[in-house]
Amino acid sequence: MRNTVRSLLPALFVLTLTAATGCAPQESSPPSGAGSGTGSGTGSGASGSTAAESCDPGALPTEAKGKLTVGTDKPAYAPWFQDDDPANGKGFESAVAYAVAEALGYAKDQVVWRTVPFNNSVAPGEKSFDFDINQVSISDARKKAVDFSAGYYDVRPAVVALKKSPYAKARTIADLKGARLGAQVGSTSLDLIDATIEPKQRPAVFQKNDFAKSALRNGQVDAIVVDLPTAFYITSAEVTDAEVVGQFVQTPGAAEQFGLVLDKDSRLTPCVTRAVEGLRADGTLAALEKTWLTDAVDVPVLK
Repeated sequence: MRNTVRSLLPALFVLTLTAATGCAPQESSPPSGAGSGTGSGTGSGASGSTAAESCDPGALPTEAKGKLTVGTDKPAYAPWFQDDDPANGKGFESAVAYAVAEALGYAKDQVVWRTVPFNNSVAPGEKSFDFDINQVSISDARKKAVDFSAGYYDVRPAVVALKKSPYAKARTIADLKGARLGAQVGSTSLDLIDATIEPKQRPAVFQKNDFAKSALRNGQVDAIVVDLPTAFYITSAEVTDAEVVGQFVQTPGAAEQFGLVLDKDSRLTPCVTRAVEGLRADGTLAALEKTWLTDAVDVPVLK
C-alpha cells in the first residue's frame, strides 16, 4: 500500500501544479509602445495594476525626490518656448512638458528645468534629467542610446530660403540639388538632406539652428532645412526676408515624430509614455498644437 501511494505522489503533484497554474491569472506580454516612434501602444514593460502602482507619483524614482526634472537646450526657441524661458509654460513644448508633469501627478512648482545641449540629450550615458523635451526625433539609431516616450508631435520638415534666392522658386526636390543647403548637426533635417535631396554639394552643418539662420541671412548657404513650425517662426520674426519654400511629405505609417528623451531603460519610460498617449487620446496635444503652432496652410509639397 505504501509503495502504491508513494508511486502515485509524483503524478498527483503534477496534476495539482497543473491545475493551480491553469487557474492562476497569467501576466500578459509586455506591450511595445515606448520609444517605438509610432506614437501607439501602451508603454514598455508595464501594464495593469503593476503599471498603476509604479506610476504613482510617490513611487516615481525621479532625479530629485518629489520633483520632476525636465531638460531642454538653451536658447529655448520659439514657437516651442517663449521668451527663452521654458519655465513660463508658454510655447508648445513648455506646455506639453507641464501637461505630462500634471498627468504624472506633479504640479507646476514641482517641475525643475535643467539646461541640456541637444547632442548631450541623446548621447549614451547617465542623464541628469527625468525626461528631455527639445524637438528630438525618434529614430532607431538614437534608441540604442536612450529611451523615448510615445511621439507627442508629428514632424513635417521644410525648406527656408531668402526671397531673392533662385531656390525660393523650387517646387520639386530636384530643384534643390544644386543648392548649398544647411541644417543642425545630428538632426533628422540633416539626414533628409543627405538621403532625400542628395545635393551636389555637401551640406553645411551647424551646432545650433541659430548659426544656420545666420548663415542663411549672410548668404553662406542658399537654404536651410528645419521643421515646419520653426520655419514659420524664422520667416515671420527672425529672417523676415526669407520664406518657406516647401515642405516634405511624410510616408504613411512612418511619420517622423518628436518624443520625450529618457535615460536608457529608465523606469519612468512606461509612465511617461502612458501620460503622452493619454494627452493624445483626450485631445490635449491637438489643442496645444492649435494654440502654439502655426497651421501648415498653403505650403507647397516638394516631391
